[in-house]
Amino acid sequence: MKAVAIVDGEHYPAVVRDALAELPYAFVAVRFVGGTEKLRGAPDYGVSVVDGVPDVDVAIDLTDERRPEVIADFLAAGISVVGADFRFDPPPLHPFELPSIAVIGTGKRVGKTAVSAHVARLLARDGRRVVCVAMGRGGPSEPELVTAPPSLDDLVARSRAGQHAASDYLELAALTGVATVGCRRAGGGSAGAPFLSNVVEGARLAASLEPDVVVFDGSGAAIPPIATTARILVGRDPFRERISDIVLDELELRLAPAEPLEGRVAVFTAGPAPTGHLDADIVHVSHNLARRDVLQKELARVEADTYLVELKAAAIDVVAEHAVAHGVRVVLAGNEVVAEGLDEAVLALVPQGVRA
Repeated sequence: MKAVAIVDGEHYPAVVRDALAELPYAFVAVRFVGGTEKLRGAPDYGVSVVDGVPDVDVAIDLTDERRPEVIADFLAAGISVVGADFRFDPPPLHPFELPSIAVIGTGKRVGKTAVSAHVARLLARDGRRVVCVAMGRGGPSEPELVTAPPSLDDLVARSRAGQHAASDYLELAALTGVATVGCRRAGGGSAGAPFLSNVVEGARLAASLEPDVVVFDGSGAAIPPIATTARILVGRDPFRERISDIVLDELELRLAPAEPLEGRVAVFTAGPAPTGHLDADIVHVSHNLARRDVLQKELARVEADTYLVELKAAAIDVVAEHAVAHGVRVVLAGNEVVAEGLDEAVLALVPQGVRA
C-alpha cells in the first residue's frame, strides 16, 4: 500500500528511516508534525516531506502523541490513520442520489434534532417536499415512515407497547409536520461511523417518496452513513469541521411550546434550556428527563395544570403517564434555534434546480 508516515522530531531521523524500510508499506513521503529534540538541522528521511495530504492509501503514525488536527486531515480526505496499536478509519458513506443535508454533532444533547427540525421547516416553507431521516439508539428495528404528526395518545400507546416513544424521529414528526423515517444505530466510532445501523435502508425508503430534499438527523456523535450533499455541524471537532459546510459552535435554543400554555406550568427538559422567555406561570423547572429516578420524585411533589415537556428520554413513559393519571394537560416543547445568518446559509446549500 502506498503510504505517508506521520513523524516528529522526537525520533532520530535514522530510526525513522529504518522504520520506513522495515514496515510493510510503500512510503512515498513523510508529514513532519513538530518537535526538535532529536534533530540536528534539516532531517533526512529518505523520502520527501509534505505539509498536507498526499495521494496515498494509508497514513502511518510513527509519533508518540496523537494529534487530532493531523488525523482529521487524513480522515477528511478518506485516508485511514494507523498506529502501533490503533487504527482510525473514515466513516463509510453510501451514495445517495437526492439533494440532502445531514445535521451532525459532537455528542448527545447539543441541539442536533432542534437544528434538523429548523432546517426541515425552513426548506418546506417554500413548498419543497421535505423528508427527514433520523437515527437513534432507541429507533425501530426496521425503518418506519411516519407521515402525520403523532398525538400524545399515539405516543403513550407506543410507550405502553414497549417502544421508545421519545425517539428523535417521533420528535421531528411531531414538531415539523414533515414525513419522517425512523432508524436505529448501535455504537459509534471516533470518526462517527455507527457499528450497526439501518439508515441505508431508511434512506431508500425516504427516496421512494420522491422528495425535493432529505434532511438526515445524526445521533450523538455518530454520523448518518450517507454521502449527503452537505452537512451542518453542531459543536466543534477537528474531523467533523472538515467535512461540514456550516459549523454552529454558538447555538442558542429557546423552548417553543407547540400549543398555548395555561394555568400553572411545570417544565421538563433534558438539558439546561432557559425558560425566562415563556409567557406562563412557571411553578417548576426540571432538567432531569434523562434521570428517571429523580424525575419520579419530582413529579410526586409538583402541582401544576400543564406540563411543558421536551420529547426526549422519559418524556412519555414517566411524565406523560403521570399527567394522564392525574389529569394534567401535556404540551410538547420544541426548541427554537437562534443563530444569526443560519437560514441564509442553509438555503445556499440547496442545489440549483431544487424548487424554492
